[in-house]
Amino acid sequence: MRSLALALSLAFVVPAAAQTLESETLAEGRMMADEAGFQAWSQDFRPRALEAGVKAATWDREMRQALFLPDVVRRDRNQNEFTRTIWDYLDIAVSEERVSSGQKALKKHADLLAQIEARYGVPQEIVLAVWGLETSYGSWRGDTDTISALATLTYDGRREGFFAGQLIQALKILEAGEIAREKMRGSWAGAMGHTQFMPGSWADYAIDFDGDGRRNLWSDDPADALASAAHYLAQHGWVKGQPWGMEIRLPEGFDYDLTSEQVIKPAEAWRALGITPMAGGSLPEGDRISILVPAGAGGAAFAIWPNFRAIESYNPADAYVIAIGHLADRIAGGAPIRAAWPRHWQALSLEERKELQSRLTGAGFDSGGADGRIGPKTVAAVKAWQKARGLRADGYASPDVLAALQAGGEAP
Repeated sequence: MRSLALALSLAFVVPAAAQTLESETLAEGRMMADEAGFQAWSQDFRPRALEAGVKAATWDREMRQALFLPDVVRRDRNQNEFTRTIWDYLDIAVSEERVSSGQKALKKHADLLAQIEARYGVPQEIVLAVWGLETSYGSWRGDTDTISALATLTYDGRREGFFAGQLIQALKILEAGEIAREKMRGSWAGAMGHTQFMPGSWADYAIDFDGDGRRNLWSDDPADALASAAHYLAQHGWVKGQPWGMEIRLPEGFDYDLTSEQVIKPAEAWRALGITPMAGGSLPEGDRISILVPAGAGGAAFAIWPNFRAIESYNPADAYVIAIGHLADRIAGGAPIRAAWPRHWQALSLEERKELQSRLTGAGFDSGGADGRIGPKTVAAVKAWQKARGLRADGYASPDVLAALQAGGEAP
């Protein structure tokens, strides 16, 4: 009986093991094919790099060490699948731990931050918030070889034009002796240093703030990196003396067609409509203010100034910009966001967002395509659909909107 049991167990184990072995063999075969393709691409790309100003010796030396990184390709292709509601994102991005660490960093680097603010006009709390969100105040700057990451992404081809330029610039940084190859490490996408600059941003905006002759974003000393972030924001339109934004209270019956970055009014016009800061008082001055409701009518509302768009140049996601601004406010001693969020909702997956867009278009509300990206056209389509059903037209692509569209368009 023992032998029979063993035989029966083997009957099931062997096929499973064979399947595992087959999968591993296929994966290994794909990896070898990718590596071979990567090496062939490297030879084909070499003349282009040399024409762009990279020396032959630099290309040959550095690319000889470059590796094809399959995980980088996987992460790049899966970005659209990554979904998180703004409240979940803010819970992490502006956690109490990150606020506390930022306040400690504010004390530790007080003199440096004061000098940076005096030179570039960007508040030290904003600079700290960028540092805190990008690398947790320098504690995690990434450990991926930058040349390998950029070469992999260029070879992969999804955004070949962008990453080719970044790879060439990274090679020029090494060629100039700004950093040793073994120390040029960062994120999987090629962003580097305390404030996660891409090589092109390093070329255009990095600053030698400590005067040692190098624009060193990789050093344990964050001086150059923090100054570079401030310089970047200043060059992208930071207006000294104005806020990035603030949480506001919307009046009863507010017209949600006005909630868009494309709708810009002066402070007095918004005041006349009954807009007030959640913290009390009157809306600060400004000629170009917009209203955002990132979770629709069921969540917090924000007034935003041109400085919002300056932060947007760092990362265009509204959630990121609000996180930077709110973290800066919290570091400075401000209060948490007061409004409740619709936490009963989960974020729609990529496929669900595509379905929502397809169903909107099919119902006669053009969403501009079914790519899963909730941009202005999709928001406008949701608003039009909501208006047609007598609903509050906030344009938020919620699970309830999708459920109603799946049910034939009737609102829940």
